[in-house]
Amino acid sequence: MLFLSSGAFAADVDGAQLSVMWGVPFAGILLSIALMPLLVPQFWHHHYGKVAAAWGLAFLVPFAMVYGPAAAGANTVHALFAEYIPFIILLTALFTVSGGIFIRGNLHGSPGLNTAILAIGAVLASFMGTTGASMLLIRPLIRANDNRKHVAHVVVFFIFIVSNAGGSLTPLGDPPLFLGFLKGVDFFWTIKTIFPETLFLVGSLLLIFFALDSWFYYRREEVLPQDPTPDSRGVGFDGAINFWLLAAVVGLVLMSGFWKSPVSFNIYGTEVGLPGLLRDVGLVALTILSLKITPAKVHEDNQFGWGPMAEVAKLFAGIFLTIIPVIAMLKAGVNGPFGAVVQAVTQPDGSPDVMMYFWITGALSSFLDNAPTYLVFFNTAGGDPKVLMTTLAPTLAAISAGAVFMGANTYIGNAPNLMVKAIAEDRGVKMPSFFGYMLWSGAVLIPLFVVMSFIWFK
Repeated sequence: MLFLSSGAFAADVDGAQLSVMWGVPFAGILLSIALMPLLVPQFWHHHYGKVAAAWGLAFLVPFAMVYGPAAAGANTVHALFAEYIPFIILLTALFTVSGGIFIRGNLHGSPGLNTAILAIGAVLASFMGTTGASMLLIRPLIRANDNRKHVAHVVVFFIFIVSNAGGSLTPLGDPPLFLGFLKGVDFFWTIKTIFPETLFLVGSLLLIFFALDSWFYYRREEVLPQDPTPDSRGVGFDGAINFWLLAAVVGLVLMSGFWKSPVSFNIYGTEVGLPGLLRDVGLVALTILSLKITPAKVHEDNQFGWGPMAEVAKLFAGIFLTIIPVIAMLKAGVNGPFGAVVQAVTQPDGSPDVMMYFWITGALSSFLDNAPTYLVFFNTAGGDPKVLMTTLAPTLAAISAGAVFMGANTYIGNAPNLMVKAIAEDRGVKMPSFFGYMLWSGAVLIPLFVVMSFIWFK
């Protein structure tokens, strides 16, 4: 009965009243993800879930002591039912359904083929989501390159292009754009507005990748004497019925955005709408159906396992909990501890600073959940979708591009990043560390973002 309360408890935290010290658990879990795999790899491999839980409790217990168990419970329930559970259900559905599709045939990972796969993934990402496209293509890409010595750079660019930049053209592509769609931004606004930016970024990344992959392939005695994957005739799909389930996943996500229903359920102060509830129930049903109808051999050929999904679920549980006070402090605007950050996006005459919107939205999206970061700056810019799509279109374009593109700056900037890393490591690919990956993004992405700033966001 406590969790079916009629709304006596509110999940909103007054961020203006919080100290920056409440952000320590969030910083702690980020540093744990970054450093512990390097310093204590065996401990981290076996206990990362406990570490995430410890940081979650490091926020929750003091918060309950200071603000009371009711406030702590309301905020936990809000993070759980409004954010974490829908997030994990969608990821699990995409992970399971795409894991039931096996691309048959031994593709050979030449620079041309790898570049083509990344380009196809970039297109798919805007229509089936960065997570869906990533989960569909990462396994065949790794298998195509299992006869090569250097594979990590292939996966890194896959994260740049397929797991992030490619999802910038429709609300289906990335969660921030879907939230904008729910707020009233037209479905086709992003593809009409930031297509040139996306084309520049994806095109540049593909060219850089092709040059780098060619260097590895032709100059470093790249190919192993024996290909671990035997050759077979032609290319085909096993478990192809999962393509229909993948389409159903996209349909359910679209339904939850287009369908407006007055029916909602109050769970300890958190409103759960009927469309979202039916979407989640439908996604769970599709997940179970995929597991039932996919032949065991398809999962075996795909080396399908729950390890990567479990890692993402445990780590993001800690992130979603510890991020509560950080988002609240940002939402407090100029009156909160991060007031200087919010003020930085406004020029002295009161007009928005488009370049700063791009960089600050992007910088925060690199480490925070990019969806609430998008909402914070969407509201900071006025929050009126009609104005933002017309008079302030450059500002909304900067917010959208920053949130989506710069999610590629770190492993935790976007959920598929960590999932792709986990799958690659599960297949034996030696991926860069947290900071090692940031060296890649700093060397490749940041210069491109600087160029984009002076072309489109000045």
